[in-house]
Amino acid sequence: MRRFAIPLWVAPAFALMLMPPVFAQQPPPSGEPAQEQRSDPFSTIGRWIEDGFSKLGAGFKGARDNVDNFNREAGIAAKTTVDVAKEGADAVIKLKDTRVIRGHQNCPLAPNGAPDCVAAAVAMCKAQGLEGGKSLDTTSAEECPAQVMLGRRAAQPGECKSVTFVTKALCQ
Repeated sequence: MRRFAIPLWVAPAFALMLMPPVFAQQPPPSGEPAQEQRSDPFSTIGRWIEDGFSKLGAGFKGARDNVDNFNREAGIAAKTTVDVAKEGADAVIKLKDTRVIRGHQNCPLAPNGAPDCVAAAVAMCKAQGLEGGKSLDTTSAEECPAQVMLGRRAAQPGECKSVTFVTKALCQ
């Protein structure tokens, strides 16, 4: 008795031919014109392949949209990077004429009662012959009469006051 090999694709194809056309019995979705539907297995396989290609086309469109969005975002990031690089170059150029000054300049009180250390830093820089600057380091302390500081008597309400002063400024 001689045996012969049957290719693996024969069994599923044969099963598809014997299978009742389930997909062909479904009514067409509303809003679409009714197409002449054949109920043989080859028509079912053809529709399955067409649906697969339409889904594949939609997938490619989605991928293209993602690539377009990526390109747009990359352009924005590149522009932002260029702007930041220009600002950094400007800062480096300005650093050539920049000096750090140490000193002690009291911060005057602003109209809202907070210390105005910007004005103190500018005054400290101008005292060194420079145009202006910004405070790098400040210190706050409480000033009280010597007797209170030495512990010989207790402080009266309002007798001690908080002071803030600039100790280091970045001047140009």
